Amino acid sequence: MTQPSPSSPRLTIRRMVEDVVGCKWTLHVLAQVRAGVNRPGQLVRSAEGLTTKVLNERLVKLVRYGVLERHAYPEIPPRVEYHLTPLGTRLDALLDAIDALQRDVDADRIAPAARALSSNDDDDGRT
Repeated sequence: MTQPSPSSPRLTIRRMVEDVVGCKWTLHVLAQVRAGVNRPGQLVRSAEGLTTKVLNERLVKLVRYGVLERHAYPEIPPRVEYHLTPLGTRLDALLDAIDALQRDVDADRIAPAARALSSNDDDDGRT
């Protein structure tokens, strides 16, 4: 997905959520920032396989979407921290609701949905 720019049409929330949920590293970064891991060095060490390049791409995108805000402190050595914005907090609540739904499906509290999901795993959604 291309990055939104000031001259491009407004990014819809659906597209933003699709992009965020579609990347395992973005979900990891959001979970870590929520847990208080908010410095880039801490974030890259928090997941095996996460490279500095990918982390920086994800952080830039999340800041551009307005999900995270970047705080640069005028210190030597430089210190940068990331925090959830109000939009990021709402997105995080949405992701929590998706996790709760998955737990319900896994525990068969939503058995009909679980059967439908498992029987349609290979379905492309067309009838």
